[in-house]
Amino acid sequence: MATLWKLAAAGIMTVVVLSSSSKAGAFNLPTISFDEGYTPLFGESNIVESAGGRKVKILLNKHSGSGFISSDIYYHGMFSASIKLPSDYTAGVVVAFYMSNGDIFEKNHDELDFEFLGNIRGGEWRIQTNVYGNGSTSRGREERYQLPFDPTAEPHRYSILWTNATIIFYIDDTPIREVVRNVAMGGDYPSKPMSVYATIWDGSTWATSNGKYKVNYKYAPFVAHFSDLVLHGCRLDPIWQLPAARQCGELEAETATAEYSLMTPAKRRDMLRFRQRYMTYTCCYDQVRYPEVLPECEAVDEAEKEKYWKSGDIKVQPKPVVRRHRLRRRNRAKNRIEVKEQQAADQEN
Repeated sequence: MATLWKLAAAGIMTVVVLSSSSKAGAFNLPTISFDEGYTPLFGESNIVESAGGRKVKILLNKHSGSGFISSDIYYHGMFSASIKLPSDYTAGVVVAFYMSNGDIFEKNHDELDFEFLGNIRGGEWRIQTNVYGNGSTSRGREERYQLPFDPTAEPHRYSILWTNATIIFYIDDTPIREVVRNVAMGGDYPSKPMSVYATIWDGSTWATSNGKYKVNYKYAPFVAHFSDLVLHGCRLDPIWQLPAARQCGELEAETATAEYSLMTPAKRRDMLRFRQRYMTYTCCYDQVRYPEVLPECEAVDEAEKEKYWKSGDIKVQPKPVVRRHRLRRRNRAKNRIEVKEQQAADQEN
């Protein structure tokens, strides 16, 4: 992969759109099997493919985490996976689905992230999106959210749309964040070809309450399930000496008119509703880290801003979702009590 990247960085590339005839995934885009688009990155013994390769599990245990990487690099497109997260005690566990070129551009890499941060038993998984351009980790443009569903009960689809003009993060069919390219962003807007990654790993030093709660391997293995894999973008090949921007014209035109690229009034309402109900931190309201408002945040809602501290954290946390497995435990306990009461009544009679 490193060799491929070095050649691509030198401008030796061509473009192919990866496609498949399998069932449709995000927004009717074709899905692929694991072997069609991905290869193990680390912890190969902790990567388990289903028969046919349409589903894959990545595990974290006391020996290793695990992860996989796209076999090719991409310049713009739609990238998606359905993910079911580990349940029970998951403090310190980090699951990520993201794009990056940090393996080559160590000091000026680009990155687009979905990060899922585990929690103590009874606590909710938190989700974070990040936008890094040209090594702008000090201006990471993070946002965090709670979820309106239990992400451990069944898979949900997480998608990243990346074009020359806009970045949209989707959960299922709902856009939750849009970053429109602004001239003032300069190199902070991701602009170099990236690989697609999925990982699970031990983030004990920071992931839960700033490291207060660590991974407890008593509850291992922690398993994240991936399915409905979509890699729909400009796939770069090191054989041809062709600029990516020029060669992506056909796909760029297709993407620009695709349903998932168009922010309709209905989709914008859905996005704003999600953000109002579930966003718990945004860089746009973080006056501590960003005394000067980031250029893409200039049109912030001042009334909404009052709901956030100067740190960018929301003042009143959204009401957490009751997890299904907690309901099941409560129902079992309730059933046991009812059985005992009935047995006692039978003995009295």
